[in-house]
Amino acid sequence: MTDEEIEFAACNPEPVKIEHFNPNAVIPFGVTIQNVRAAMNDFIDFMKMVNVRLNENGSPRFETMLMPANFSSIVGEFFIANLPKHAPGVVKNRYHNGHPDILPAGHFPNDSQQYCELGIEVKGSRYLKAWQGHNAEACWLMVVMFDANRAVDEANDVPPMPFRFLRVVGAQLTKDDWKFAGRSATSRRTITASVTNSGYNKMMANWIYNAPGLPM
Repeated sequence: MTDEEIEFAACNPEPVKIEHFNPNAVIPFGVTIQNVRAAMNDFIDFMKMVNVRLNENGSPRFETMLMPANFSSIVGEFFIANLPKHAPGVVKNRYHNGHPDILPAGHFPNDSQQYCELGIEVKGSRYLKAWQGHNAEACWLMVVMFDANRAVDEANDVPPMPFRFLRVVGAQLTKDDWKFAGRSATSRRTITASVTNSGYNKMMANWIYNAPGLPM
């Protein structure tokens, strides 16, 4: 394949298939693996639409133009916005920066809540463990893991590759399933909390999606 053909192939990610989902996964508020699959494929369709058009214009792919953390946020926010389209039992939390991201439908006035423990918090991540958040909070956490090129890949001779989902896991965590990461007295880094081994084990025990060939 020519370089142009390789780049165009990277603009065309493959949809996720239902056979790679866990039929025994337990997700609250009536959300099903079919709903999760539909939301994931919505994002894959979005990536294909955007990147094919960018390719036609001779522009870099969407994921290679953004800082990695920004792209991870987009993956999570897209999932938060689209899962309720397919799962009538949940809605996006309408409160700006409200917690959690997704609420049970019709449970709160205007589907808006600044903070509560009832709902689903969603995080997009490139990493298969050591997921982070800004607070150690009791919540039902869903992590949507993916693989995609970064802005630095071309300079580091990393070949073009299509976006793909790696794994989705979710479980009810307690505050004890989080650990705050320290920082030095001079650091300006935002304090974060990481999911501990106990939280990781809970979530892996309730895996929702696993890409073909990816070891558990």
